[in-house]
Amino acid sequence: MQTSVHWLENVAFEAKSESGHSIIMDGSPEYGGENRGPRPMEMILMGLGGCASFDIVTILKKSRQDVTSVECFIKADRADTIPAVFTKIHLHFVVKGNSVKEKQVSKAVELSAEKYCSASKMLADGGVNISHDFEIVELS
Repeated sequence: MQTSVHWLENVAFEAKSESGHSIIMDGSPEYGGENRGPRPMEMILMGLGGCASFDIVTILKKSRQDVTSVECFIKADRADTIPAVFTKIHLHFVVKGNSVKEKQVSKAVELSAEKYCSASKMLADGGVNISHDFEIVELS
């Protein structure tokens, strides 16, 4: 896997993925940014949420759950010192569907957290305390 990051101006950068996608990242105005895109550390959280959500959707579909929506809401704490690494991250999943079984969602969240989500594993192995919970919204 490869990516490139190109400095645009001030503290704005364009990141290009190997798969041909690009995104603008920008620093906050207090550091000379113009708020043209997410901060790099926000991108890490977005990647974590995407990785975990991918796992959960895939696992639930394999277990024949009638899932219509999965949302992941992430809250994170960072160290007060430099480097301001993440110290705690909490992922809250909202799973919507018809007759979705709590046991299946719980298993999917657990498997993602402990086995499949590479981003979660990497951050946890780096000392970040990661927690998860979920709620199910019944549509039928």
